[in-house]
Amino acid sequence: MADDCFTHPRLAAIYDSLYPDRSDLDTYLHMADEFEADRVLDIGCGTGVFALLLADRGIEVVGVDPAQASIDVARTKPESERVRWICGDVTNLPPLKVDLATMTANVAQEIADPQAWQKTLRATREALRPGGRLIFETRDPSRRAWEEWTREKSYRVTELPGVGSVESWVQLGEVTRPLVTFRWTYKFAADGQVLTSDSTLRFRERDEVEKDLDAHGYVVDDIRDAPDRPGREFVFLARRP
Repeated sequence: MADDCFTHPRLAAIYDSLYPDRSDLDTYLHMADEFEADRVLDIGCGTGVFALLLADRGIEVVGVDPAQASIDVARTKPESERVRWICGDVTNLPPLKVDLATMTANVAQEIADPQAWQKTLRATREALRPGGRLIFETRDPSRRAWEEWTREKSYRVTELPGVGSVESWVQLGEVTRPLVTFRWTYKFAADGQVLTSDSTLRFRERDEVEKDLDAHGYVVDDIRDAPDRPGREFVFLARRP
């Protein structure tokens, strides 16, 4: 299940404006170039930011996401017809043989259920051509990122054209390692509506991820640092032999 910030139409419509800095995607764009990918599967594509950046490079892209509201936003964007959008998850895709599959940002960690994670790895491998790669990131649990998820550190007011001001902040919920829950709150000044979005992330250890990938027939070619978040995340490069 996707979080409310992606499934609620009012929140999905403003998501890109609330989080405009997507420099985190540069790492993935560089690797798409590095591996000369012609066909990419963007798992958890959300509102389509990364999928459309790939399409601008002439890459054939399939974007899949379980949140219909986010897919609807993606389809309204310029050049969106260049991407094949699918509402669902990777376990019910049509046959594909892509060069590269990606899970950017929190996507891998949002697949918190162990069985769902195993199914995702299995289905993604099937979607790759032999020699194709899966690339994703996950936070290093030892850095305890959740300690920064407080209202004091996250509160802001964003002025959005045609919407008005929106207050937003995050509050930490429960930390029961490896699961961490938190809640985003959004308050719309125009009508006073308050919407919340609850999330649960799974903080997997590096060796746990390596074992999962190996169990599903991947070869881990590299584990890199995220250049914009040094020392905070693992970026896994796994290959289907």
